[in-house]
Amino acid sequence: MAKPTGFLDFTREEPPHRPVEERVRDFREVDELLPEQRIGSQAARCMDCGIPFCHAYGCPVKNRIPDWNEMVYRGHWRKALDLLHQTCNLPEITGRVCPAPCEAACTLAINQPAVTIRHLELQIVEHGWREGWIRPEPADRRTGKRVAVVGSGPAGLPAAQQLARCGHDVVVFEKADRVGGMLRYGIPDFKLEKWVIDRRLEQMRAEGVVFETGVNAGVDISAGYLRRTFDAIVLAAGSTVPRDLPVPGRDLSGIHFAMEFLTQQNQVNAGDAIPPEARISAEGKHVVVIGGGDTGSDCIGTSRRQGAASITQIELLPKPPENRLPENPWPTWPTVLRTSSSHEEGCERMWSIQTKEAVGEGGRVRRLRCANLDWSEPDAGGRRTFREIPGSEFDLPADLVLLAMGFVHVEHGPLVRDLGVATDPRGNIVADRNMMTTVPGVFGAGDAVMGASLVVRVIDTGRRAAEGVDRYLMSR
Repeated sequence: MAKPTGFLDFTREEPPHRPVEERVRDFREVDELLPEQRIGSQAARCMDCGIPFCHAYGCPVKNRIPDWNEMVYRGHWRKALDLLHQTCNLPEITGRVCPAPCEAACTLAINQPAVTIRHLELQIVEHGWREGWIRPEPADRRTGKRVAVVGSGPAGLPAAQQLARCGHDVVVFEKADRVGGMLRYGIPDFKLEKWVIDRRLEQMRAEGVVFETGVNAGVDISAGYLRRTFDAIVLAAGSTVPRDLPVPGRDLSGIHFAMEFLTQQNQVNAGDAIPPEARISAEGKHVVVIGGGDTGSDCIGTSRRQGAASITQIELLPKPPENRLPENPWPTWPTVLRTSSSHEEGCERMWSIQTKEAVGEGGRVRRLRCANLDWSEPDAGGRRTFREIPGSEFDLPADLVLLAMGFVHVEHGPLVRDLGVATDPRGNIVADRNMMTTVPGVFGAGDAVMGASLVVRVIDTGRRAAEGVDRYLMSR
């Protein structure tokens, strides 16, 4: 145990943010690190609760949180890093962008602010990089087995690294021009600068992982080629089909899926030239973001940095409560109002809003026709229904509309079709407990099998898929 009375002696200290007036002028990361001399007191707040719900209930990868908290408190950073890497391949990613279900499940969070688990994780791994402790870990022997990993996002990268460390020859196919998948093109730089990904990729290349970019598996190379050439395949392409908005006027110019908008800005940040006629820009425009989740928040922060005239975020669901309700007890994930760093930078937020129509001029969207909703109380199964409030229609000025309503399922393209893997009623790839699909030797991981989910859950399925592949290959 770190310090028996630590949770009484010290208060939670949040990592600092760069000032709003400074950070909205660039795309560098918003969060900063707490001074290392103050990290020990944060680790000391871990209270030796007996049953660490942060580890057993909250964290999908089962990070050994109490153990590395104690190591940080005692100044044993190298041991803390070893413990962290035992369960997570990308702690520098989760330490930045994970919503931290571990903190929601922290025993201290029953009636006090939780331990700053996510920031401690980030401090540990960044300390390791500074000290030069994070180095390639190539396998001692090669198995001669070849594995194809389709997708280089937060599921594909852990799967590839784990398989390479088992001694298998791993090739990762990525249809984009750079490695990283959603981490590269879906998360704004102000939350995750891309040198963070590149640093880890260098380690993986030194461990033997081969990356092939600009290859659309199933199109540029066939499913048959993959089956003939590789002993196993891991489908980690993600849930990439976005949820659309079927309303009149949807075909007007100026209405885009969120990922089109976010991906393009990340390309610009990386130095790519975007033709002016193809550029999606919020500069000087009235922006409406439809969807209240993390992707919508990312659109807000990006629009602010591009110079939007106004930003409004609308959400179909009712406004969440400020604190947990009795039917949402600890240690479940708290359904409460969250204000992101992007919200702090300025936007109007509206709840219980239904979009009825997009109205345009000259083929371009100019406003959204909306209505207020009245939601019923939850029934015995927790389901709620809504009705439009009569006479509540109103218009929002909208020169740019960004659809951030989530994703439906993995793309059902040639690869999924030609491999013949089964999908469930929601369109996700069916996989067993070993992450093998209905086709022997073909495995699934990440959003492709779960639907859109948290980065940390995706990492967990990538690791489990690697374990399943290794068991399958070595038992043959």
